[in-house]
Amino acid sequence: MTIEWRYTTRQDLGVLSLAGYLGADATDRFTGAIGWALARGTGPVILDLTGLLGWSAGGQIAVAQAARRLAESGRRLELAAIPADGSLVPDATCPPMPVHCDLAGALAAHGAPGTVKQWTTDDWPTSHSPEAPALT
Repeated sequence: MTIEWRYTTRQDLGVLSLAGYLGADATDRFTGAIGWALARGTGPVILDLTGLLGWSAGGQIAVAQAARRLAESGRRLELAAIPADGSLVPDATCPPMPVHCDLAGALAAHGAPGTVKQWTTDDWPTSHSPEAPALT
């Protein structure tokens, strides 16, 4: 199983939502999604894990690497709705990652206005976003 993702830009903020399982077979796709977010947004990136079924140790490492990559570009990674089956334990080289209990709380912390633009992978679950056009 792999992940599907949706990236939504808001004013000075991006939200990268994941669905599926972030395991070793999904880390390349996740890294690509982070690259997409870097190229198309500004400000912090909230990693919305609401639709994530779980993650492996390799998936957690990929998240920590994403935080470092974003920090190199002057952006911060924030987490929303960490899966209950594990917690992220970054090493000392990882920049701080604020953690929010859910996406609504993360957006409220930023006072983020509505969606500006949105992209998804082809198989993004429609139950999460029926209005989102598929990424082509």
